[in-house]
Amino acid sequence: MKKLRKAVLPVAGLGTRFLPATKAAAKEMLPVVDKPLIQYAIEEARAAGIEQFCMITGRGKVALVEHFDVAYELEATLRQRGKERELAMLREAQLPPGSIVAVRQQEPLGLGHAIWCARAFVGEDPFAILLPDDLILSETPCTLQLARAYEQTGGNVVAVVDVPREQTNRYGILKVGHDDGKLVEVVGLVEKPRPEEAPSTLSIIGRYVLMPEVIPHLARMERGAGNEVQLTDAMAKMIGQVPFHGLRYEGRRFDCGDKIGFLEAQIAFALRRPDIAPAVRQFLANYQESA
Repeated sequence: MKKLRKAVLPVAGLGTRFLPATKAAAKEMLPVVDKPLIQYAIEEARAAGIEQFCMITGRGKVALVEHFDVAYELEATLRQRGKERELAMLREAQLPPGSIVAVRQQEPLGLGHAIWCARAFVGEDPFAILLPDDLILSETPCTLQLARAYEQTGGNVVAVVDVPREQTNRYGILKVGHDDGKLVEVVGLVEKPRPEEAPSTLSIIGRYVLMPEVIPHLARMERGAGNEVQLTDAMAKMIGQVPFHGLRYEGRRFDCGDKIGFLEAQIAFALRRPDIAPAVRQFLANYQESA
């Protein structure tokens, strides 16, 4: 069984729900406290032992790659001013040379199409997928939890969470077999089913570990829900060929593609920071009194 060393990050979206902030800036560069969403995703992947990264980008997304590059002038200025703490934070975001590549998704044809664009990067290796919009607060990084489940099962593993039945038409939903309360056997997948037709309420969130066998299925460019190439449909075709499981991960997910989820993530992550948590609790109390 091959070690999990690669991650694909689809970041070509336009971020229309955050206009006008995302008119000239990538939504994945929006900060939660003091780090952009893309940095949280990369740090989570690195904590799982991942060493190679492929960003699926679009027009105007150059800053996403540059964020992980060396900024010589800025570092020199910080050093001259004795700002060692800020310098250390800057260096934490840097990736080793040759560890990150960017591939253009020239047309918005869906998540499945975005992953297919990374086919040369994936090659014959297992790979993780992280959607930076899904920010997860957990004691053990979510991708590390998936990596451990992959090592245990030797096949596809997706992070799952129960959603209200009336919301199943927003997600990829599992049809489940054996369920031990944490690891769930996947016997079927349906993309955005109507609530009355959903086989369960277990939804896939934006964390995956997939086998390279998914790429040939994506290459057929079959259109699914929304007339897009759906990753869920391609994954469903691997069921029965390789082990396939859903993992009820430990942690709390924030949908940072949504304004309310993004604002809630700001508070939740700030309260985990010893340097600012007391001040955050203080000003939150002011708003509770006024409410």
